[in-house]
Amino acid sequence: MGLRVALIGALLVGLAADAGAEEAEAPPNVILVMADDLGWGDVGFNGNAVVQTPHLDAMAAAGLRLTRFYTASPLCSPTRGSCLTGRYPWRFGILAAHTEGMRIAETTVAEVAGRQGYDTGFFGKWHLGWVKPEERLPRGFYSPPWQHGFDESFATTSAVPTWNPTVVPASGIFGGEGDADAKAGTPWKGGRPYVHNGEDVAEPLEGDDSRVIMDRVLPFIGRAVERKRPFLACVWFHTPHAPVVAGPEYRRRYADLDEQRQHFFGAITAMDEQIGRLRTELRRLGIDRRTVVFFTSDNGPSDKLAKQGIASAGPFRGHKHTMYEGGLRVPAVVEWPGVVAPGTTSDAMAATVDYFPTIAELVGQPSPLKDGVICDGVSMLGLLQGKHAPRPAPLFFGYRRLVRDIDGQALVEQRYKLLKSALPGGGYELYDLLADPGEQRDLSAEEPEVLARLKAVMADYDESCRRSRDGADYQF
Repeated sequence: MGLRVALIGALLVGLAADAGAEEAEAPPNVILVMADDLGWGDVGFNGNAVVQTPHLDAMAAAGLRLTRFYTASPLCSPTRGSCLTGRYPWRFGILAAHTEGMRIAETTVAEVAGRQGYDTGFFGKWHLGWVKPEERLPRGFYSPPWQHGFDESFATTSAVPTWNPTVVPASGIFGGEGDADAKAGTPWKGGRPYVHNGEDVAEPLEGDDSRVIMDRVLPFIGRAVERKRPFLACVWFHTPHAPVVAGPEYRRRYADLDEQRQHFFGAITAMDEQIGRLRTELRRLGIDRRTVVFFTSDNGPSDKLAKQGIASAGPFRGHKHTMYEGGLRVPAVVEWPGVVAPGTTSDAMAATVDYFPTIAELVGQPSPLKDGVICDGVSMLGLLQGKHAPRPAPLFFGYRRLVRDIDGQALVEQRYKLLKSALPGGGYELYDLLADPGEQRDLSAEEPEVLARLKAVMADYDESCRRSRDGADYQF
């Protein structure tokens, strides 16, 4: 609590010159922005010389760039749950895309903020359960945002085209949840993928999907400001998940590239434009100095696009669906004027599980979980203040497709990383990430003591998470 007071005190000093006492006493607003399948190397601020992300680059220049930020899983749904709960997916039971849904008994960051008087809003791709009660998908169950603490929601269950999101595109990059066999111009998944506060959105949703989302975010923020209420907003874009489609104006910016790259880079630039729109609005409303904005991706780049050399994990091995760094290490930035020093970079280990304890501390609830309920994340407030403390425990990752017993786990310390093969009966790999961040030299045969120690730690996490998953933390 003392750290939060110090941070808020620093924030209020910056506010005092421009705001009255009533505004200065307001707690910070929080915005969690997340891209979908954006690789570590798919942004300008991480060195991509092709993609145009001027607003994200400006955000990185004005804030903190985290070069060693991890998702909780190498794919979407598990990571999204970790952002909301501060817990490993292996613990709350969402092990792959569309498997299960967010359990009501899990405490989310929206519920914690709501108890502290925050307006809470969710906008974009939910992917933690169906958002329509009549949906009957092969996996998962009905568990929409409004059952988990969000006052306002504008959400889809899963992917939509990133241009004209209600219509099957005529061109673009298909794959994953894409429906390449559907006739172009016909309704995408019934033509009403978005649900607004429990009701199907019937109005035409044309143009860039990131703009469609931001068109709902900004009014939510404006209403909170009018009501003089702090707010928490999750803004989870679909870009650049397949089907990746860019509008003509964005494709023209990459006219010298092939069609697939035009769509991919164009969609990212369109999303970046909306992030710029958000930053501009925070400044126009005069709330930028009491708003912390987090940006990241839900996992590494698409398998297909990474293998084609279109999407990039930067210098790291692997991609989405793999436990290598390319599947887990993602672009990450935090901007908070007056608190986070501009233009700073940190290689401290941090992860999506850290959002929950960080925000809980910010809103005044540093210990929101019941006794005995495990939070796997650690608060990043010290990191935001420029203090680099060693992470007190390793990071644990799990991924299970629930077909053919495919199973993968990883454990990351500051130096070493252990991988358990995703293939049935597979073995272990060990890497020294400080000496070999590209994971090219397997040390499992050379470092038997390190291997044995980390295998034991991984087994302990596996068992602890199994107990949580099976009900040890709450009654079903």
